[in-house]
Amino acid sequence: MNRLDNKVVFLSGAARGIGAAAAALMAKAGAKVAIGDVLEERGRQTAKEIGADAIYVNLDVTSEASWAAAMDATVAKFGKLDVLVNNAGIFNGKGVEEASLDDWHKLVAVNLTGVVLGTRAALPHLKKTKGNIVNLASIAGLVGSQLDPLYSLTKGGVTLFTKSTALEFGRKGYGIRVNSIHPGLIETDMGQKTFVMRAAQVGTNDTEQARKTTLGLHPIGRLGVADDIAKGIVFLASDDASFMTGAGLVVDGGWTAH
Repeated sequence: MNRLDNKVVFLSGAARGIGAAAAALMAKAGAKVAIGDVLEERGRQTAKEIGADAIYVNLDVTSEASWAAAMDATVAKFGKLDVLVNNAGIFNGKGVEEASLDDWHKLVAVNLTGVVLGTRAALPHLKKTKGNIVNLASIAGLVGSQLDPLYSLTKGGVTLFTKSTALEFGRKGYGIRVNSIHPGLIETDMGQKTFVMRAAQVGTNDTEQARKTTLGLHPIGRLGVADDIAKGIVFLASDDASFMTGAGLVVDGGWTAH
């Protein structure tokens, strides 16, 4: 038996990066996966690479109607929903003084509202299967960030939303587990953007030096890759984590051990 046999999983923001890696690994573990994203061409390609156990569904995580349509398409194709992975997120990299109000609204729309809308849309289906939710938070949702305070604020919200919904759904007897995963800096498209932004914040365009500085914060001696986080997502989504809810799994190469 694979760890996710007969499970149906919906992942937001899964056309590329951590989401795509998680979708592929979950399919290998026996799941049927629905890849939700606004990046249609990339999303369809990711689903094609995974094979018959994957579909692409257009999803704007900031739209309640888009979430409803995505859930309907997933259940129409696979018959049910067992796991929601709220993976979609954006990174800003601007300080409190530099970020505009529009910058802040965009961060909130994707990183916070997207998680709330996804949870609400998936809930009727997860109640039927007694499924579970995995929220993508960040180490920036656990410790302060001197470079990314607004991003940190949104991810801190995801961290406490995870704990609070775990308590709420437990109180209501839904049998739905809710956990979060907290990546360190991962070598994805978003990770590369952080090197550019961090270099700019110290007045240079030396992204390689920014990368070396970040690497020095990882006691394990390397930066993370998408599969490192995908493996944690598979664990939290599987019955191996059946006694975990309201918990945060930190996968950061030792960053937060400082």
